[in-house]
Amino acid sequence: MKLFARPLLTASALATTLALTGCGYNDFQRLDEQVKAGWSEVLNQYQRRADLVPNLVATVKGEANFEQETLTKVVEARAKATSIQATPELINNPEAFQKFQAAQGELTGALSRLMVVSERYPELKANQGFQELRVQLEGTENRITVARNRYIKTVQDYNVLTRSFPTNLTAMMFSYTVKPTFTVENEKAISAPPTVSFDKAAPATPAASK
Repeated sequence: MKLFARPLLTASALATTLALTGCGYNDFQRLDEQVKAGWSEVLNQYQRRADLVPNLVATVKGEANFEQETLTKVVEARAKATSIQATPELINNPEAFQKFQAAQGELTGALSRLMVVSERYPELKANQGFQELRVQLEGTENRITVARNRYIKTVQDYNVLTRSFPTNLTAMMFSYTVKPTFTVENEKAISAPPTVSFDKAAPATPAASK
């Protein structure tokens, strides 16, 4: 009996390997790693943005009479965004992922308002340090968009594999579940730049006030 045990085990292992390959097991492994890598890149770009904020706020503070409410909202939004522990496990927790997205969206909105309001201050617009930070911020926002889009595409491929037959059976067997992704519509509502009027009422002249 022992003579037949090893060949049977080998055949069983081969059959199992072929079955798992045919049911998408290797694809799950590949896409799961791609999702993790994509998520890491998203976090790297968000951290890059968060690191720019203190210098940006410090530069703007040097401008006399700059709107303190705008600065306060940026500082508070950054604190909220960085307070969320963005671990790799977060991409498997839809509720935590949604909170993370909302916090990043609020920071995006606060920074957008800061850029809009800064147009009111010619001295600030002429400040070389501010302009350099502004260029860095714009570049970082572009990198965030690229990283997010790649992540969304990878998660889409992963989720299709998770839901499709027969790979959904493999997903159930190995506890592969649908992963949350960015909801562009919700973030657009959060991060839409505010409408700011640059028109200031002209002060009344003595002749006009009579």
